[in-house]
Amino acid sequence: MTEHIPPDTAVEEHPTHSTAALAPLRRALAFTRLGMVAERIWRAFWPLATILFLALGLVLLGILDWILLEAVWTLAVLVATGAVAALIWGAWRFRWPTRHEALLRLDETLPGRPIAAILDTQASGARDPASIALWRAHQDRMAARAAQAEAPAPNLRIADRDPYALRYVALLVLVTGALFGTAWRTGSVADLMPGSGTAGLSGPTWEGWVEPPRYTGLPTLYLGDMTDPSLRIPDNSQITLRFYGEVGDLTLAETISGRTGELPSASEPEQSFVVTQAGNLTIDGPGGRDWQIEVIEDEAPRVSIAGEPDLSADGTLTLPFSASDDYGVVGGSIVITLDEDALDRRHGLATTPDPRAPVELALPLSLTGDRRLFSEALVEEFSAHPWANMPVTYSFRSEDAAAQQSTPATLSAPLTARRFFDPMAAALIEQRRDLLWARANGSRVAQILRTLTHRPEDVFHDMGNYLQLRTILKRLEGYTTEAELSVAHQDEIAAALWALANQLEDGDVGDALARMQQAQERLSQAMRDGASDEEIARLMQELREATQDYMRQLSRQAQSEAEGEDGRESRDNAIQLSQSDLQAMMDRIQDLMEQGRMAEAEQALREFQQMMENMQVTQGEAGEGSNPGQEAMEGLADTLREQQGLSDQAFRDLQEQFNPNAQRGQSQGNEGRNGGLGRGDSHEGGGEGGEGSDGQSPGQQQGQQQGEGGQGSAGGNSPEDLAQRQQTLRNELQRQRDGLPLGGAEGEAARDSLDQAGRAMEGAEEALRGGDYAEAIDRQSEAMEAMRDGMRALGEAMAEQQQQGQQPGTQQGQGNRQGNALDPLGRDRGGQGGDTLRSDTIGNGQAYRRAWDLLEEIRRRAGERERSEGERNYLQRLLDKF
Repeated sequence: MTEHIPPDTAVEEHPTHSTAALAPLRRALAFTRLGMVAERIWRAFWPLATILFLALGLVLLGILDWILLEAVWTLAVLVATGAVAALIWGAWRFRWPTRHEALLRLDETLPGRPIAAILDTQASGARDPASIALWRAHQDRMAARAAQAEAPAPNLRIADRDPYALRYVALLVLVTGALFGTAWRTGSVADLMPGSGTAGLSGPTWEGWVEPPRYTGLPTLYLGDMTDPSLRIPDNSQITLRFYGEVGDLTLAETISGRTGELPSASEPEQSFVVTQAGNLTIDGPGGRDWQIEVIEDEAPRVSIAGEPDLSADGTLTLPFSASDDYGVVGGSIVITLDEDALDRRHGLATTPDPRAPVELALPLSLTGDRRLFSEALVEEFSAHPWANMPVTYSFRSEDAAAQQSTPATLSAPLTARRFFDPMAAALIEQRRDLLWARANGSRVAQILRTLTHRPEDVFHDMGNYLQLRTILKRLEGYTTEAELSVAHQDEIAAALWALANQLEDGDVGDALARMQQAQERLSQAMRDGASDEEIARLMQELREATQDYMRQLSRQAQSEAEGEDGRESRDNAIQLSQSDLQAMMDRIQDLMEQGRMAEAEQALREFQQMMENMQVTQGEAGEGSNPGQEAMEGLADTLREQQGLSDQAFRDLQEQFNPNAQRGQSQGNEGRNGGLGRGDSHEGGGEGGEGSDGQSPGQQQGQQQGEGGQGSAGGNSPEDLAQRQQTLRNELQRQRDGLPLGGAEGEAARDSLDQAGRAMEGAEEALRGGDYAEAIDRQSEAMEAMRDGMRALGEAMAEQQQQGQQPGTQQGQGNRQGNALDPLGRDRGGQGGDTLRSDTIGNGQAYRRAWDLLEEIRRRAGERERSEGERNYLQRLLDKF
């Protein structure tokens, strides 16, 4: 039995049977043959398609407008020759596929080659009936298999014939021309043909463009479309003209370029020049035109100083200015020179100064917006500069893209910089200034420094600072003459004096203060720049942490200072604030930000910054020396507020289950973002509670567990997230319960109540994980009630110990004030510090318990949901205030 398909001319023994078996394959056979036609056409004529695609793409891209006419004709001949050669080569290679080849291609796609079996003839046993029946059954089975045949996809891969992928290059050029070119370009081909009446063939014509300077942002003008006899164009515009036809038929006459010397011929086919003045532009000849050109002058930029130098809290100078230009300011400079005429030349400044170059700075430009008119500010720190706080002259100059510079704007004012208020630090800064003024002052500076170190015990609190100054003095005295004191030595000693002065001025709190000021500045800048809620919340948290560090530093410094009469009187007259007072102020700032009142928030932040820079902390009111019982009470109060906020959010989520169309976390009178009466981030489960074991509130610890930006994020409203926050509060409550500083029956009662609150929190956590908000709210209410009982018991224990004189952390002599020493509000009657309210004296006896009962009653009423929103908001404001 054969295994190949016989040719069409083969004689079949049973042609009728084979024809009937192949009848279902007509459609698949036709598509197979059509695919083979496509394959062979593409394999034979792909060079022709490549040439045509490339030529058409170049025409669409306008290449004919940019090359010489001779080059166009040369390119056209090459394209035509190549196309004809490719056509002949393809026609010679092309062969029409036969039916036999189509059958063979289709049979190759089928398992067992059923088509070949259908067309085969029986080689042996042709007279045996059983053999014939078996053969017919085999052919029928092959016919059934062949009936399922489908036409194979044509194979159009020709990588072996086009290894450099020229076809794809031509296709890319064509697609680029179709997308970014224009079909009108194809008309330029017809213009080149004989008899088209185009320039160069039947008569002269011209083209022209006016290209304004790029920095103007104005579009290019086509002179052929300019019908108005007068034309206004920017100064320094580029005009390009092209003349087609016989040389001399068209000529140019112009008076706008101001060109002198050897000029190109007026009949030059291509001419280009820059417009520098008003005048006439004339094209003489057939189809010529005449324009009266008016030049739009490029005005010089302008700059003006908009205020006086201002010193920021971080010691940087801020000087606002405004700049403008008709097309935009691209640069400029600020030059600061010493105003010697206004300088008081006394003491060390009476010496002839060493030469010093002016300070040159780049003009700050607006990063966004239109630079044709903008306002900016010079922000630099000159505290370490030799001219710090000396009279100088500021000279502002702006520059545009045409390299034109503005008339300088000048201002005579001090080089505003940081001032030193510690007497020794100020003295060192003055001697540093004299040394940098002139190296000739070296011996004088050495004498004064030696005088400062004569009685070190009277002026230095830290002998380490004295030893540093002695080292600097010894080094300075080592250079006996001005020649030996080089510029490098001068700068080295000045740097050492600067470091010592900063150490004396800042003391132990310098690092913490710098970090707090940096956090305040970043938060203020974020509010001005319209940052997102997540960024503002993160920066607010950084400010809270930096403020806590600063308070601890101040507390340690207050404890280490001597308790002299002058120092005590100064602190009595100073504003005294506790940690809770600072937290309340920061809560107020955050509330204003969340309500969108950024201007008020920024003003409150500035007031907070000024207060922190001038405040004093007394021992026993904040930081390390505070009352342990009071700290525990404040921590529990903050945890209770966190729990109230979390319960309110769970209640809001329960409402949204039954009212899905309500806007999430918003209701009339609600000051939170995600529900609840908690202020700030409290209803998010964090942000404003008491300090945890590491100085962080439960919400802060939770935010760290959930990832940066976790507070206040919308992603924290799922039952699992609420359960996680509930677990964090439960852990914090357990830590506070274990750290209660009091014993006795009242202390044990407080611990028992907190245990009960912890169990209720655990039940609320399990309910939240199961999505049962109603059960969770009930358990949270039980937890809050138990926490209030524990805090009440803790307050009674504290009051009892205060009455017995056993209050831990009480300063000596503080509990002995009796009779007329204090007024009913706990203030001194002596007139000193009359406005200073001490929280530790309010806590004595029945007054403390009465005040605590009142606060508890307000908290209870604020948590009753059956009360109106207005009443609950009023009660919450009372809690926030007191």
